[in-house]
Amino acid sequence: MNKGRFGPLVGAIDEGTSSARFLVFAAETAEVLTFHQVSIKNICEKEGWVEQDPKEVLKAVYECIEKTVDNMRRLDIDPSDIVAIGITNQRETTIVWDNTTGEPLYNAIVWSDIRNIDTVDKMLSKLRDKNAEYFKPLCGLPISTYFSALKLRWLMDNVPEVKQAIDSKKCYFGTMDSWLIWNLTGGVSNGLHVTDVTNASRTMLMNIKTLNWEPALYKFFEIPTHILPAIRSSSEIYGFITEGPLQNIPISGCLGDQQSALVGQMCLKQGQAKNTYGTGCFLLYNTGTAMVISQHGLLTTIGYRMGPNAPIYYALEGSVAVGGVSIRWLRDNLQILSDASDSEKVAKKASKTGEVYFVPAFSGLYAPYWRKDARSVICGLTEETTKNHLVKAALEAVCFQTTDIIEAMNKDCGGAPLTKLLVDGGMAANNYLMQLQADLSGVPVIRPQMTETTALGAAVAAGSAEGIGVWDLSNIQPVPSDTFYPSISLDEREIRYSRWKMAIKRSLGWDLKALPVKNSCLQDKINSIVPISLFAMASVGMLVLATYNQ
Repeated sequence: MNKGRFGPLVGAIDEGTSSARFLVFAAETAEVLTFHQVSIKNICEKEGWVEQDPKEVLKAVYECIEKTVDNMRRLDIDPSDIVAIGITNQRETTIVWDNTTGEPLYNAIVWSDIRNIDTVDKMLSKLRDKNAEYFKPLCGLPISTYFSALKLRWLMDNVPEVKQAIDSKKCYFGTMDSWLIWNLTGGVSNGLHVTDVTNASRTMLMNIKTLNWEPALYKFFEIPTHILPAIRSSSEIYGFITEGPLQNIPISGCLGDQQSALVGQMCLKQGQAKNTYGTGCFLLYNTGTAMVISQHGLLTTIGYRMGPNAPIYYALEGSVAVGGVSIRWLRDNLQILSDASDSEKVAKKASKTGEVYFVPAFSGLYAPYWRKDARSVICGLTEETTKNHLVKAALEAVCFQTTDIIEAMNKDCGGAPLTKLLVDGGMAANNYLMQLQADLSGVPVIRPQMTETTALGAAVAAGSAEGIGVWDLSNIQPVPSDTFYPSISLDEREIRYSRWKMAIKRSLGWDLKALPVKNSCLQDKINSIVPISLFAMASVGMLVLATYNQ
């Protein structure tokens, strides 16, 4: 395919939790030629509620496309050299809209929202022993606030407009990819209501063997099938953009953001794994064409399917709810950081006298614990504690949570331990964090020098689709990278990890209404609840206040 001086180009819409972006890649070199980014506002009206305006998200995507095309023209790059568009998106975030007007019926409920705790309890009460893992053989997921089916069920139960639209068969449901594709391909004028297998695998409604909506699941949640999008592969021509500067360009790739990072990191072989450090942290381990049902608190999910007739690649996933959020909390709520990027230099100033452990369970713990009753604790405070120790503890918490997941993956994958961890995401730019991760997990950490791996995955899926064919999956070369090697002894690592486990125990049991009845996926069967005393909690507040200016 003959194109301009950079050869054929592929665009990628990267719609994340905090921003939307549009990037343009040269297919021959995987080089980012230009991009534009727009922030997206979270709406948090109540504790545990996290929403976004779907129309704001869509507007941000259109703005990113227009500004990026303007950039291309200024750089003397012909926009007509773009041959395909891929989409990668925040997963589980749930949108319902009127398919006759195109108007959202409610704000998007973001993946981290936990308003549906009562919905989870209601669903569990329908099962023998209230077993949250009952449907894992079908969908790979436990019943949790996290997944789209539970968010959709809350909308159906609590928003009259949603119920009315469903009854009149005017309602469409989708994750963010479905909302974007429907609008980009025409919206009310025959827009395509589709999703891909990776996003569908996060709804808790798809059978991960058949890749179809599963009757046992949608009947259990009492969700009508006419509101569900059609399920497609991750790499095929879905349709064409109907307006704007990229009119008539095909949309031919779609992956949930974490699966897109898996592809962008070239983890295309069984046994390879990547971790994305962003708002949360998400570690995916490619299990090949074998579907592994975790016995240690992980999720089984679709890794990717690169074409309608291509094999299905599965992954084990460990999801950490709080990654970069904890640094933002230190900055915005405690005001001990002026900027999140200062965390590296501040943490380095922490003296080695005393160790502080911070479990950032603001909305419970995700994998491998799945404890919605957990809440944040800070342990190990002494008179020598300063803000530097708190920042260091927040960074270490990200690494300890990742190590929890690595340990669980090693157990699930038959004693073949992970030998290296590929990393990406905004927090991966922090050298101190990456060295901490290598030290606390005991495995080398590999960070690509090209940081846009999530968007690259979507571009690869789009560019390798049948009928596009500008990217060859069998001939993709790894990008240059930096490597961080473990630098502490095994004894030190084990001591620090055991103290982290002590802190985890102290975080459990704070939300008494959310205490588990049955908790078979709790790593190492942590059943004892040792809440920190009220005196100690008060001391946390006083000591934090005392450290602001140190």
